[in-house]
Amino acid sequence: MIQASNISLRFGKKALFEEVNIKFTEGNCYGIIGANGAGKSTFLKILSGELEPTTGEISLGPGERLSVLEQDHFKYDDQIVLDTVIAGNQKLYDIMKEKDAIYAKEDFSEEDGMRASELEAEFATMNGWEAEADAATLLNGLGIATEVHYKQMSELPDTDKVKVLLARALFGNPDILLLDEPTKGMDGAFKEEFGALLRALCAQGTAVCVVSHDVEFCAQYADRCGLLFRGEVVTENAARAFFSDHYFYTTAAARIAREAAPGAVLCGEVVQCLTD
Repeated sequence: MIQASNISLRFGKKALFEEVNIKFTEGNCYGIIGANGAGKSTFLKILSGELEPTTGEISLGPGERLSVLEQDHFKYDDQIVLDTVIAGNQKLYDIMKEKDAIYAKEDFSEEDGMRASELEAEFATMNGWEAEADAATLLNGLGIATEVHYKQMSELPDTDKVKVLLARALFGNPDILLLDEPTKGMDGAFKEEFGALLRALCAQGTAVCVVSHDVEFCAQYADRCGLLFRGEVVTENAARAFFSDHYFYTTAAARIAREAAPGAVLCGEVVQCLTD
């Protein structure tokens, strides 16, 4: 669960947000849509803790871990693909690297041994011994072949970098997943695979928030959708009701067949309405 309470963000006299309140609960996928410049990505940065609001607070459930799909495809160019994914759980990755540094010492001391023992215990409780296998499974599931896992990120095409960053965000089964324009650059087939993955995550209890211009994707895979407009979430509803009730922020299928198939928001639904 992640909740935004009375969030405001001001730049001088200009207010980008004013007392925004919204709650994302476990097991649900939320879509946040809005026009360019509405502040969707900025709001996601506030949710993630990357940006401090002027007023208000963001709260998570006790002990819950949050993960974010990053947008900078070149940020990890000097890292190995597998390490990039495992570092999605930064605490686990730091323990791995500290352990490796201790064991690499030529003058291994008694204090080093005690510290290594502490790290090994914590590493085991975090299922660290399965980290590489889990990261490899994620990558393979997203279409990144095993022979690529030990290449540098700089060697990958941009389309594969997006998949690696997605695997990084998913690594370690986060309780809360924030996604900024996740379908950008995806083809139709991969969107379906990605949507199925989000549904599986929600079935496991993950709270997912998707900021996107892709209204078709949100209509098909989000449980609820909200419209960010003029500094506030002006409406929020179940996805079907949301896209049925709004003219400007609806799907292409709903716009084309509004009179012939009222209430339908997806192409398949329109076809079903017209053939029944």
